[in-house]
Amino acid sequence: MSRLPEVVLVTGMSGAGRSTAARALEDIGWFVIDNLLPGLIPATVDELADDGSIPRVAVVVDVRGGRFFDDTARAVEALREAGTHVRILFLEASDGALVRRFESNRRPHPLQNGERLVDGLRRERAVLADLRAQADLVIDTSQLNVHDLRRKIEA
Repeated sequence: MSRLPEVVLVTGMSGAGRSTAARALEDIGWFVIDNLLPGLIPATVDELADDGSIPRVAVVVDVRGGRFFDDTARAVEALREAGTHVRILFLEASDGALVRRFESNRRPHPLQNGERLVDGLRRERAVLADLRAQADLVIDTSQLNVHDLRRKIEA
């Protein structure tokens, strides 16, 4: 019988540090998959379990997945029903911190849709509200630099 890997779902607000968290997890030995369609997560974890050589998997999911992001809750439930130990890590930050980060890298927010950045942030918070409520760990990165966040992830 194959052993199911431990799974952590890394999600949260755009600009809150998901990429930093993913790199930190990878550096401490997690197999990290970024931006996988949520509907494919259960099959991917099954495949990794069959292989047996990957004990810990981190999957980064966020609103970049568009309408596919809606499948995230079903994917988590399917994993749990299969007996997989799944934890949700949710990263967030204040609107002020996120606005500063987006302005410094000059990238548009994925839900901005040509409007104000804060409108995109408001939409994203609404889309993520249920997943945040289910999170095992919520980290507010508003006052953290990348090194602080890495230390928190490693701990």
